[in-house]
Amino acid sequence: MIQLLAKVGINGFFFALLGMIALAYFFPSFGTEQSPLHLPDIAEYGVSVIFFFYGLKLNPEKLKSGLSNWKLHLVIQLTTFVLFPLIILGIGEAFNIDTSSLTWLGIFYLATLPSTVSSSVVMVAIAGGNLPAAIFNASISSIIGIFITPLWMSRLLEKQDADFDISSIILRLCLEVLLPVILGFLMHKKWGKWTERYNSTLRMFDQVIILLIVYTSFCESFANNMFSHQSFTEILALGFWMLLFFAVMFGIMVLVSRWLGFNRPDTITVLFCGSKKSLVQGAVMGKVLFPNPVTLGVALLPLMIYHALQLLAGSMIAQQMGKKGVV
Repeated sequence: MIQLLAKVGINGFFFALLGMIALAYFFPSFGTEQSPLHLPDIAEYGVSVIFFFYGLKLNPEKLKSGLSNWKLHLVIQLTTFVLFPLIILGIGEAFNIDTSSLTWLGIFYLATLPSTVSSSVVMVAIAGGNLPAAIFNASISSIIGIFITPLWMSRLLEKQDADFDISSIILRLCLEVLLPVILGFLMHKKWGKWTERYNSTLRMFDQVIILLIVYTSFCESFANNMFSHQSFTEILALGFWMLLFFAVMFGIMVLVSRWLGFNRPDTITVLFCGSKKSLVQGAVMGKVLFPNPVTLGVALLPLMIYHALQLLAGSMIAQQMGKKGVV
């Protein structure tokens, strides 16, 4: 079980994320905009480097081979970018929830994000799913999210900030995220094997940048007492609702896959690619969508909780599917 959890993300990096929050709580001054260390600026430049290497890793042949199963791809992407946000909006309307709160903003932000790449693919492999389709969908989801996530978020952010400009947000994401991906992708033929050789080193670089983003975001939030109104009980309650949300989405995708007549490998791919949300993309796009770092720390909290729970619950489900050979 320990080895399985390590494969899907419950490893040193996972606990380092928790450590960054603790570090931000005790030493918030080092990660603020006023700090002489300039950590927020380092994290911002590091984001573009992350996505350049991400583009280098994209194999055109593997992406091309996954294009044929269009119905499967459509279900996964609609689940990720349409069903998730609509369910959250429906819950907000049904229970008359205060949609102006930062916690609600963070939950809706989580719902609009693309799927993860590494953990989705690993879980699909463990459970015995359609691996080429998982690689295709996890990769393409990250690119689609650059456009879809800001469009969804504009629904709420325009109400809270009259100066919010969706066109400038998408342009900035294209320059900081999409352009590096394209440049990397175009250089895959020449440098792709280099990324395979140094994959562990590149992964470590990615993790350092994400840790910096999380640390600096929470530093600003703690420095401005943004969590002073939230008790430990409320955070536990948020965790319970995030786990329930994951279970509901998982159940819906099982029913949809059966209704569409998907075979077992394709159903597994829908379940693990469609139910995941990317902490990497959330941290990266959050720096653009929430220019106020005080807000970003609070908005990332639901995502970090969901991220931890999806790894724990998903790894256990994947293991059982792999053993029993059933969905």
